[in-house]
Amino acid sequence: MIAEIGHFALVLALGLALIQALVPLAGAHWRDAALMNTAGPTAHAQLAFVAISFAALTACYVMSDFSVANVFENSHSQKPLLYKITGVWGNHEGSMLLWVLILALFGSLVAAFGGNLPATLKANVLAVQSWIAAAFYLFILLTSNPFLRLDNPPFEGRDLNPILQDIGLAVHPPLLYLGYVGLSISFSFAIAALIEGKIDAAWARWVRPWTLAAWMFLTLGIAMGSYWAYYELGWGGYWFWDPVENASLMPWIAGTALLHSAVVMEKRSALKVWTVLLAILSFSLSLIGTFLVRSGVLTSVHTFASDPTRGVFILMILVLFIGGALALYAFRAPALKQGGLFAPISREGALVFNNLFLTAACASVFIGTLYPLALEGVTGDKISVGAPFFNLTFGPLFLPLLMAAPFGPLLAWKRGDLLGAAQRLMAAAGIAVVGIAVTFAVSGGGPVLAPFGVGLAVFVIAGAATDIVERTGVLRAPLAVAFARARGLPRSAYGSAVAHAGLGVTLLGIVCVSTWGTERIVSLKPGAKVEIGSYALTFEGMVTRQGGNYRELIARFTVREGDTLRGVMNPSKRTFPARSTSTTEAALLTRGVSQIYVSLGDPNDDGSIAVRVYHKPLVLLIWLGAVVMVLGGLLSLSDRRLRVGAPKPAKPARPAMQPAE
Repeated sequence: MIAEIGHFALVLALGLALIQALVPLAGAHWRDAALMNTAGPTAHAQLAFVAISFAALTACYVMSDFSVANVFENSHSQKPLLYKITGVWGNHEGSMLLWVLILALFGSLVAAFGGNLPATLKANVLAVQSWIAAAFYLFILLTSNPFLRLDNPPFEGRDLNPILQDIGLAVHPPLLYLGYVGLSISFSFAIAALIEGKIDAAWARWVRPWTLAAWMFLTLGIAMGSYWAYYELGWGGYWFWDPVENASLMPWIAGTALLHSAVVMEKRSALKVWTVLLAILSFSLSLIGTFLVRSGVLTSVHTFASDPTRGVFILMILVLFIGGALALYAFRAPALKQGGLFAPISREGALVFNNLFLTAACASVFIGTLYPLALEGVTGDKISVGAPFFNLTFGPLFLPLLMAAPFGPLLAWKRGDLLGAAQRLMAAAGIAVVGIAVTFAVSGGGPVLAPFGVGLAVFVIAGAATDIVERTGVLRAPLAVAFARARGLPRSAYGSAVAHAGLGVTLLGIVCVSTWGTERIVSLKPGAKVEIGSYALTFEGMVTRQGGNYRELIARFTVREGDTLRGVMNPSKRTFPARSTSTTEAALLTRGVSQIYVSLGDPNDDGSIAVRVYHKPLVLLIWLGAVVMVLGGLLSLSDRRLRVGAPKPAKPARPAMQPAE
């Protein structure tokens, strides 16, 4: 009965979505307040019914109701409760239900917190958002129904894909979807503004917080997915340039460009046409990522579905929304008024430079990801585009962007002084030079370019700090005056500096682990030792353990640095009988922000076992930098100017009472 309730709630959500898609749109066209006001209640009701549907599927998983085909295919009665719950979105059907739940959540949030929006814009935004929701409700109900029953319910389920039975799965997909789907709000705002034919600085102010929130979730989702692949797949890498990884990176890059472009539009009423296009492209890239994961065109640990029918349906959604949005943009954009002019050397010019390189980098990833698929579809030839291509295209485009990042905040609006900004960055450049020299000395003449990578990372971090130092005058003005300036500085200024510093932290981690990371692949018998870096790992032996739904073979390593015991590591291999598959569970020993990484291979006939050992210097900085970027986003989001948004129109003054005659 619970499954039927969930299915019926989803049908009702579809009905509400169609009402929300049509009635407020008509109300905005006819300027009918009553019709426009239906958008808010229907958005909240739609969220309620989708939440009921999602809760029903979750209940089926928790109760191990194997009469539901989706539960049978992806769960097991002995699976830990946490993985029963996360298994809800560990498959195609359940993950799509989570997708529309988050879509409805964002629509409801706009309805709840969009009080400052003009009535027509709010109605159009919620209508466009509901058109997207209705399309995906239909997709779920027609091709991916998670509530289908089995005629002869089995006693036990087939279990979830073992590599997805990890705490990372509890965090990574919801965060990623909050970012993917959150960009739909920017898309809806763009389409609503094009429908009205009115885009101004206030529009940019309304769009920025939603885009920033989605960007933050997407950043965390990508970072969590990278870390999950790093420790769960046993390969020790942080980024593989897998097409599905690229599918999440592309909207992140476009969203980053959108955030910077929206600042120019808000402050200077410029780049209107470009900003609207970025809002469309950011969510369009999210939709393309959804297609890649669920159409069956790719084979990856990240993909869910391989049913061509689903792929065709999603392709139709892409054509409808991306094609329709771009057609509307082409029709309306020429009529939009352009903003004020600015000199090439200015803060606007720096942000245009930022957008130019970000979009070029995004285009390189887009081409490298989709070109092999297009070539195979047209000619039948299969080619592989891997890390060498992306390293030679993406990296060189990001280097000038990173070099220019500290200059932008130090330039004035409209017309800036590049020489003056360079002079203020002399201290940051000096710190970077010291970093290069120290790295050369410590590395003992290793790779020539690596110290310059370290220097660039230090320059980005120090440059971000320079922006705050210059704004507060902490090195020039009396301490009390500098403190007062610091208190009065907008939080968005701090947020921007912290986010840029986080980018430098990530770069530092990437350079260090890519250059000075070491790897050993050996076969060890109990009592044997392997040395890596300054550490010695001794293989003490193996034991077996029975888990809830798996059997585990656990190795024990003691780690010493000189004569000092630094820890014990227990990598393992797990076998899942229900799926007849096995996984490798890597062991990590963290020392500061560096790690030792041990992964087991297969046992040999002579009683030894293959072992892969890594030393990863400063590897945690890669993901710590992403967390710092998100903290910067939080600071910016807490800025009162973004929380308040554009002011409401002033109410007409009440007429003064006339004296009685």
